[in-house]
Amino acid sequence: MTSLASVFDLLPGTTVAVIGDVMLDHFLIGRVDRISPEAPVPVVRFLREEYRLGGAANVAANVRALEGVPVLVGCVGADEASAGLRHALRERGIADDRLVVDETRPTTRKVRVVTTRNQQVVRLDYEDDAELAHATDQALRAAASQAAIGAKAIVLSDYRKGVITPGVIAAAVAAAAGAPVVVDPKVPDATRYIGVTLLTPNHHEAELMTGTRIITSDDARQAARALHETTHASVLITWGEHGMWLLDASGPSMVELAIPATAREVSDVTGAGDTVVATLALALACGASLSDAARLANHAAGIVVGRFGAATVGRDELLRAL
Repeated sequence: MTSLASVFDLLPGTTVAVIGDVMLDHFLIGRVDRISPEAPVPVVRFLREEYRLGGAANVAANVRALEGVPVLVGCVGADEASAGLRHALRERGIADDRLVVDETRPTTRKVRVVTTRNQQVVRLDYEDDAELAHATDQALRAAASQAAIGAKAIVLSDYRKGVITPGVIAAAVAAAAGAPVVVDPKVPDATRYIGVTLLTPNHHEAELMTGTRIITSDDARQAARALHETTHASVLITWGEHGMWLLDASGPSMVELAIPATAREVSDVTGAGDTVVATLALALACGASLSDAARLANHAAGIVVGRFGAATVGRDELLRAL
């Protein structure tokens, strides 16, 4: 296995295919001075707005921030939000040429009204999570296969918006040619992920997938084992302030270990899972062991949860944190 020092040297230019549900995060930021006389709700005086990448697009942004090369596959509509998403991708140096357009669906956009103190007042979601049209699904399968060819690792970012279908999963796994396939899952049915290398559910998702309540480390161990028995994959359960639980099935014998959290201050956990899966995939692509990749991802997540909204961590910044 590659040492951690060598991993940081290898990060620049390493290609990772990122396949999944892309989103645009739209923030309306203002000041609250009073409560509305019309209803018991705050009146937000608008100051500015911000756009950020969300979902699989945020995974790609995290790969790019670590100086890797993301190849992004997703589905967008033919709308204003799509144009905003593409602009944000290009600003980050991320190609948008593998985004499949479905004119019958909106680009997933989350509008958050927040105060200057980073308190969220309300969120409005523009999305369609219905089953994809056959032609769109076929186009995504083809795009996923092409993106996987030559990639050193593959991320499947599943936010249950329709892109990560069984066909897309199968296409990515078939084209992986030995490259690790890392999944951030949202669907309770774990059997759909059979054939992937690593699952990275948070503890709520792991509970839904296994029917196991996770309160103690032993609960996390049992849930990880249940997921492994179903999918034959390694499992990394992210567990907030409790850190992570890793079941590493990549070697000749299974390794299980707890990884303590590193965050000193938690501001916003939005997008932390994106940072974890991006860092994991990129480290594995550079030859890191799964336990070392998980520790890197743990440090990266500890940094981004101290920031507002979906955020990224740079290669040099992560190196300093270690």
